[in-house]
Amino acid sequence: MPAIKRLPVERALLVKQFFFRFIQLVGGIFLFAVGIVFVLNANIGYAPWDAFHVGISSTFGISIGTASVLTSCLILVTTALLKEKIGVGTVLNGLMVGVFMDIILYLNIIPTASGYLFGIIMQIFGLFIMALGSYLYIKTGFGAGPRDGLMVAVTKLTPLPIGVCRSAIELCAAAVGWLLGAKIGLGTLISITLVGFCVQITFKAFKFDVTQVKHETLLQTFMLLKQGYKPDAETAEQR
Repeated sequence: MPAIKRLPVERALLVKQFFFRFIQLVGGIFLFAVGIVFVLNANIGYAPWDAFHVGISSTFGISIGTASVLTSCLILVTTALLKEKIGVGTVLNGLMVGVFMDIILYLNIIPTASGYLFGIIMQIFGLFIMALGSYLYIKTGFGAGPRDGLMVAVTKLTPLPIGVCRSAIELCAAAVGWLLGAKIGLGTLISITLVGFCVQITFKAFKFDVTQVKHETLLQTFMLLKQGYKPDAETAEQR
């Protein structure tokens, strides 16, 4: 009878852990996109990155999601130059957030605020959803999303808290978006002021230190998968 090659227990566990992490990664990315749409539909002024994307969208005649993807690609190159690891999560975040945004906006499942009070509530709720999404996909170790990778890189380069670094980056994005004609208002101010706070509070609630995460590169993830699926001839059983 031919030899039957079985996947060793350790490698089977590795594969199981990979798929669990992958599901958490995609779930976090989806939550992040949901949070962005909440902030968009708050209708009291675009959040900084949203203003940037809307500015790009109106300038080049593309969807907001497509603008998000293109921006992610540029930021990804920047974070790579700052020696942050590029992993599966970095790439998927850059590609999937924009796609999820366009789908959610197309389905029109999140209401648009009709007043400032409801808009402020939606804005803050959206920021916390985005922070939760960031926590979930960064925790997987597949690589931070392009914008979060930039946030981590700036945090490592400066003595400033992560919340301050995030807010500074958001302020720059808002300024460029405004120059490109995007709507700036109360929502923009709320986002710039509170986005770092929401991230810091959420990460603290989960006792999560973003700088301690050891992210896998694309090559490392590929090698782990290759080892996980590769049958071990030494453990093959003869029948």
